[in-house]
Amino acid sequence: MRYFVQRLGFLLLSLWAAITINFVLPRFMPGNPAEAMIARYQGRLSPMVLHSLEIEFGISNQPLWVQYGAYLQNLAHGNFGLSITYYPVPVIQIIANSLPWTLGLAGTATVISSVLGVVLGIIAAWRRGGKLDTVLPLITMFTTALPYQWLGLLILYVFGYLLGWFPTAHAYTATLTPSLTPPFIGNVLVHAILPASTIVITAVGGWLLGMRNNMINTLGEDYVVFAEAKGVKDRRLMFMYAARNAILPSLTGFGMALGFVVGGSVLVETIFSYPGVGYQLVAAVQNEDYPLMQGLFLIIAVSVLLANFIVEMLYGRVDPRVRRGGARA
Repeated sequence: MRYFVQRLGFLLLSLWAAITINFVLPRFMPGNPAEAMIARYQGRLSPMVLHSLEIEFGISNQPLWVQYGAYLQNLAHGNFGLSITYYPVPVIQIIANSLPWTLGLAGTATVISSVLGVVLGIIAAWRRGGKLDTVLPLITMFTTALPYQWLGLLILYVFGYLLGWFPTAHAYTATLTPSLTPPFIGNVLVHAILPASTIVITAVGGWLLGMRNNMINTLGEDYVVFAEAKGVKDRRLMFMYAARNAILPSLTGFGMALGFVVGGSVLVETIFSYPGVGYQLVAAVQNEDYPLMQGLFLIIAVSVLLANFIVEMLYGRVDPRVRRGGARA
């Protein structure tokens, strides 16, 4: 219980720091959203229009602590302001529309790459010195070194443009109406194959190499050697004795990877014009859309913190030594 309370307190403190930094940084930047929007019209609008836009965007000349209180109140009500790029659409609506696409694409690809890499790493370490252990690390080291943008463009050109097997952009065909019907779901899956493959190919090698090295070190531990001497079956020895302890560092890495799912697919979504959070973040930067950038950065920070908190809870569940260490601290 003490371990949970400590981690929960650290989570709340980190959330407060992220929210505060997200409030302070835009106010140190030159200009404001209203001025950026006025600049699009090259000064053809009157100062009264500028003042009206400042009121609509929530820009105030009140003391900073008053603005901070209003900012926290708006966050509590889910009010992130209005987007400049999609004016007058609220930022929270844009995030709500784009977040499921990122979670579906990058989240699924991260789970596939991590599970596939961990399983292959276990098998390669168990059969260390064999053909599988020789070939797999070499191939995955090469794929891991490939830049996201280069591999994405290559896959897009070959399988989308030359062969025409898959769509080249967007999350679904524009003529379809989003719905939970088999034709629409199938269309979404077809559109997701190329961007998801880009993420899986470049990420699976890191999971495989990390798990293989941890597994090899664990196989040399005394309790594994003792269990093998007692005649424990290979499958049980591989998964229940060796892999269960070797997977702990990978579990931490999995939590970090899930946390960065929300903002880590910027390049892939941009290349494939996939309407996720990364694509919206690039559009916000290009259009100097401060409210949208602020909302997206906050969502990314919160997702990373929550993912780390969940992993710490799982880590404490899998390894009781962590809970005992936290209690003594």
